[in-house]
Amino acid sequence: MDGTMIKVGMADANICHSPDVITTLGLGSCVGVALYDKTTKIAGLVHVMLPDSTKVRQNQNKAKFADTGIDMLIDMMRKEGANRSLLTAKIAGGAQMFAFGSNNDMLRVGQRNVEAVKAKLKELGIRILAEETGENYGRTVEFYPETGDFLIKSVGREQKII
Repeated sequence: MDGTMIKVGMADANICHSPDVITTLGLGSCVGVALYDKTTKIAGLVHVMLPDSTKVRQNQNKAKFADTGIDMLIDMMRKEGANRSLLTAKIAGGAQMFAFGSNNDMLRVGQRNVEAVKAKLKELGIRILAEETGENYGRTVEFYPETGDFLIKSVGREQKII
């Protein structure tokens, strides 16, 4: 790898240009949403913690929520020259990290995050090219704008490229 590894923290967003790579660590119930314009090779990544900013009082951090974080990321990418109409998405995370035999919505944060991300992307007309979501394990992801590869790493599992 010739580029720099750009890190995205929890409830954070950032962008990168090829040959740089963008990564976020420790996606449990959180969802990593990678947006990509393959013509400019500009990528963005948001680490979504919660599905809906309207359900939380202290919601100044736009990156924390699916409904506001994706919009924020698109704005960041457009300022760098990405074409909004060419954006595609790859998503990972949204795990059920705790084994509860319950359908309590508060315990299904991962599933609700995935549903919220998919609904927001659909609303914006952004096609999801690939996903690795659900299950019961955490993930670290790396997005490579040069190739469009989204590398998924999980403890005790094979690395996967989607």
